[in-house]
Amino acid sequence: MRFAEPIFLWGLFSLPLLACLFWFAYRRRRKLAERFVSISMLPKVATSLSPWRRLVKTTMLLFAVAFLFIALARPQWGMKIEHVERKGLDLVLLQDVSLSMLAEDVKPSRLVRSRHEISAFLESLTGDRIGLVAFSGEARTLVPLTLDYGTVQMMLGELEPGYLLPGTNLESAIREGMKLFRNAGTAGKFSVMVLMSDGEELEDSAVEAAKEAAEAGIKIYTIGIGSLEGVPIPVPSKDGSLYKKDRQGNIVTTRLEERTLQEIAAVSGGAYFHASPGEFQLQKVLTEIANLEKKEHATDQAEGYHDHYQVFLGIAVLLILIEALLSERGRKRKALNGRFS
Repeated sequence: MRFAEPIFLWGLFSLPLLACLFWFAYRRRRKLAERFVSISMLPKVATSLSPWRRLVKTTMLLFAVAFLFIALARPQWGMKIEHVERKGLDLVLLQDVSLSMLAEDVKPSRLVRSRHEISAFLESLTGDRIGLVAFSGEARTLVPLTLDYGTVQMMLGELEPGYLLPGTNLESAIREGMKLFRNAGTAGKFSVMVLMSDGEELEDSAVEAAKEAAEAGIKIYTIGIGSLEGVPIPVPSKDGSLYKKDRQGNIVTTRLEERTLQEIAAVSGGAYFHASPGEFQLQKVLTEIANLEKKEHATDQAEGYHDHYQVFLGIAVLLILIEALLSERGRKRKALNGRFS
């Protein structure tokens, strides 16, 4: 059993306080009565109130409050596993997070625009498993292949430069994507990579990795992000500069290198798109892959836990009704002879 709103369970700690309030209320009524009648005479002149019945009623109220707090916490249990048939592709998004992706030739920046476009891309998917890989000088899997698009959306915030080795290693990104397909046992004609980068790689080994991916039946679509002219990289430094500088103090510029990205797409059977400041092209990639043959997948999908607060709410209401119907008075006393006896 779990609770969807566990914060309401803190209300259970108020029960001892309520019990004390009931006790003080009882003591106050008794002291008020003692002002008019002595303690020894009080049982003879008082009405037939039963202390035990009053205790039972108070206990019922306390339990009713406890069950109300439990109901508010929404107890849940009974997860159900369903066999689901779906039809779709396996997609791995390879996102460049190198320092050059902070350039602002694509507003607000290459990387921020990429995150926004990926988010919109996810909202257009249906039935496709998706994985997410971040790369710069090295590659790291952020999300393995999954149908949980919400998790991928959440991990988009992790697409930031600085926590991976510097540089742009496209080969490492492609091989990390291939590893995701192998781990899921799905490398083949239903597997697609979408690589988003400015293409500034110093090595030429990425094309060889793309050929290996093609041999495994994996298509790679590439999106070149940025302008063909050099633009500065807006990274604040210790000397207060707004742009990245080299050791000689010259401003470092970055520009889109299309050749490698075009070759990767060509050798793998995919396509290359240029993301200009006005159009990012990721939706065009979605249109392209929508025409690809889809694979039927059979998966076990767990439904969410079922709410069972109604049980505890019903018990609370029942206790309140019983408490209201239960009288505090016991059996009537026999009439007394004389004034008192």
